[in-house]
Amino acid sequence: MVCVQGQLGLEGIPTRLVRVTPARLATWARCPRRYRMTYLDKPASRSGAWAHSTLGAVVHNVLRAFFELRPEKRSSEQLPALLRHYWKSDGFGDAEQIARYRERAHGWLRSYVERLDADETPLAVERWVSAPMGSIIAEGRVDRIDERDGELVVVDYKTGRHALTVDDARNSLALALYALAARRNLRKPCRRVELHHLPSGRDVGWDHTDESLREQLDRAERLAGELQAATDAWEDRGDRDAFPPLTGRHCSWCDFRAHCAEGRQAAPDVEPWALLGE
Repeated sequence: MVCVQGQLGLEGIPTRLVRVTPARLATWARCPRRYRMTYLDKPASRSGAWAHSTLGAVVHNVLRAFFELRPEKRSSEQLPALLRHYWKSDGFGDAEQIARYRERAHGWLRSYVERLDADETPLAVERWVSAPMGSIIAEGRVDRIDERDGELVVVDYKTGRHALTVDDARNSLALALYALAARRNLRKPCRRVELHHLPSGRDVGWDHTDESLREQLDRAERLAGELQAATDAWEDRGDRDAFPPLTGRHCSWCDFRAHCAEGRQAAPDVEPWALLGE
């Protein structure tokens, strides 16, 4: 974990700002042991690719490339070529499954772009944002930032098998941190966050208040403080107990399953394509 000196605290001692991304915070909250293995004490081996992650990356790459086209070129006719260019088959079971999901991805993308406003151009695509806030520096790459009626809107694409609800947008720590960082970096108001779920064709959004953003920032600061304290214990004393495993169904698709006896006992092995939505 990277820390930097921040503002002066009590008695003139500089406070330490913890640099975090939503992915780091989410990994820590899900399982401290997985956090250690991902970011600190990296094992020599990890599991192979997961098909659902491959599929999500392909869709994100195609949408990024689509919005980088000139506005007059943005049509569903561009999608087959973009999909061919960015397609990966890592983690899929066989040729039949690959063909099925490639066609499915094309259908999601076509439906999505055909309902977009042809005259609307995002303010930013795959924009890196970073800003100090409270005791942390929050940063990360935002899928898309729109500008509507003079305010920024943070958009995140989702391709998971479960449909999303407004609560998913409201409770998303990542979206809230992106909104806070975006308005600092781009110097425009940002309250609205949206999740665009391509498989269902449903977009869900939430309009934050200053109070709700503050609550999310408090949550992020708490998690950052926990993971930094554990990191300090690891770096100072090699304390592995500071990173206990939190087991559950998610252990089935953990990248470090081979290195975690508790995880293997908690959940069964699954195939790399098990989390694809059917």
